[in-house]
Amino acid sequence: MQATFAILGAAAVGLAALAHVADRRRLARHDPDKVGFMPWPALSLIGTAGAMFLFALALLAR
Repeated sequence: MQATFAILGAAAVGLAALAHVADRRRLARHDPDKVGFMPWPALSLIGTAGAMFLFALALLAR
């Protein structure tokens, strides 16, 4: 069970990193509002919070 939480936490870290990079690319555009709705900040927050929660569960599942 501990390995499952760690693997899911690593996947959440990957999601957060991908969302952070995508949001930085969006902000680097000449007119970021022209792109439309992009959920990158929310995905980054959810990924980071999920990773911390899952890694905590992995430590507690020992």
